[in-house]
Formats: sequence, C-alpha cells, structure tokens
Amino acid sequence: MTKPPLTLYLAAPRGFCAGVDRAIKIVEMALQKWGPPVYVRHEIVHNKFVVDGLREKGAVFVEELDECPLDRPVIFSAHGVPKSVPAEAERRHMVYVDATCPLVSKVHLEAARHNENGKQMVMIGHKGHPETIGTMGQLPEGEVLLVETPADVAHLEVRDPDKLAYITQTTLSIDDTAEVVRALQARFPAIEGPHKEDICYATTNRQGAVKTVAPKVQALLVIGAPNSSNSRRLVEVGANAGCEYAQLIQRADDIDWRALEGVSAIGLTAGASAPDVLVEEVVQAFRDRFDLTLEEVVTADETIQFRLPRIVREPA
Repeated sequence: MTKPPLTLYLAAPRGFCAGVDRAIKIVEMALQKWGPPVYVRHEIVHNKFVVDGLREKGAVFVEELDECPLDRPVIFSAHGVPKSVPAEAERRHMVYVDATCPLVSKVHLEAARHNENGKQMVMIGHKGHPETIGTMGQLPEGEVLLVETPADVAHLEVRDPDKLAYITQTTLSIDDTAEVVRALQARFPAIEGPHKEDICYATTNRQGAVKTVAPKVQALLVIGAPNSSNSRRLVEVGANAGCEYAQLIQRADDIDWRALEGVSAIGLTAGASAPDVLVEEVVQAFRDRFDLTLEEVVTADETIQFRLPRIVREPA
C-alpha cells in the first residue's frame, strides 16, 4: 500500500533550553555525588518523561520540604521557589541545591532591586504557576501584585502610581505580554520596566520559529506537558499565526490521526522542557504512516550554557 505524501516542518530552535538542561544535570550529578535517594521539591521541569526517567535513577519528587528526611539532599526546581523555602531548609540544617533557572533568578533580583528603591511590583504571569509563586515569594506579601490580562490592569489597586515597576514570568506569550505592558503603561505612565525583556531567550526563539513555520502548514503539533506554560503558549502562538489545527501532545501516542486526515504539511516543535528523544519518536510515527519529507526551519542559533552550582561540581 502506497503511503500518502507529507511534509513535516521541524521548527528550530525547539526542545530543551539551557535552564532545563542545567536543572536535569543538577539532579543527575546530585545522584552521582550523594547516591540515591535525592529529593526534589516539585517537578524539576514540567515533563513527565523527564521526571519518570529521573525517578528511575533514584530521585524522589515531593511537594513540600517536610516530606524530605533531614539527612538527604533536596533540590529546588528550575521554576524557582519563594525565599521562605531555602530559609526553612537552612533552619533544618538540610543540604539543598537550588536549580532555579538563572534567567528566573535574574527576575528575582530585579524585583528585590525595585523593592529596595521603594517601588511596588506588578508581575505579569499565570496565577498558581510555580514560577509566579516563587517570584512573588521573593518579597513580603502585598509588594507584588499579579496581573494576567489587560482587563486585570483596570482593577489594580496600587500604593503609589508613581512608584511602580513591572516584571514578567519568563515563559509567557510575547504578543500577549506586550498587550498587558501597553495597558500598564497607559494607566501608570511612570511605571518602570526591566532593562532587558524578562521573557527568556528560549521562549522568544521557540515562539519565533513557530510563527515562521505556521504559514507553511495546515496543522501544528507541540510536544510538551499540559502544565508547561511555554509549551501551551506555543500552541496559542501557532493558532494565532494561522494554523487551522494546533495540538499539544506529550508523546506520539497522543496524536489525533483522524484530525490530520488529508493534511499535506504539518509543523512540529517541542517546548523547552521536552527532550529530543520525544521529537524523534513523533517523527518516526509520521514516517510509519506517510511518505515523509522532513524540512527543518531554523530561525535562531542557541549556544547559551549555564554553569552548574559549585555544590554539585565539588566532590563529596
């Protein structure tokens, strides 16, 4: 039986970013240094395949510090944690490793600097997301106000409209965030923004690649977890850029083949916490069903790497 022809456009950059790569290496090196079990507070990154793989090696994932024994190391996830978490670990004399992405830490430092200068912070982010909780937890309660949409800006009650600054979650949609920033600047003309965009390079690059791929395809598949903010934003960006069908999938098994019937060009990308092995799995699933032409659409070259914390680099 002849396979129908299909062109699969691979967006690049895609998949792991430097912060995710660093966080996973931290867990692996901690396991080598201290042996299993090593405890990890929250998912190290938002990807079930990655978390399950680390669990098999001896990582134990917990929600809170009180689930960790005092004599085993604990690692904080790449999304960052409120200041109270390392403070509590120190109070308990626990060995801990902070795997917060350096670009998230940069936002934490920005917030602290503005706070020292007497400014109240407005954070653009998703309520309940670990990164938002971690960033808001850098300052005392009431010092960081959260907005998600331009509509939220209208209801903000601030202490002093002339002493405001804004920060953003690093994994947001660039276009949606720009709308919220415009609303903030219209209502609070004196509000100060970051020196450099808070949305991280990897989020920006992956969204840019999707925007370039979108006009070439009838459907877009994004490999990523349902709780991964940057992956969900890629689906939205694809839909807004004209993809008739955009779907988030975790594995090849999740592909809705019926929805793709009659389609001759499909875009494929992966969120910043999705490993390349899952991309290869999806490509193979298409190869099994179609006479496949693979085209990579490269819009940026990523060479960034982050140093690992000294505590995991030093011998035990």
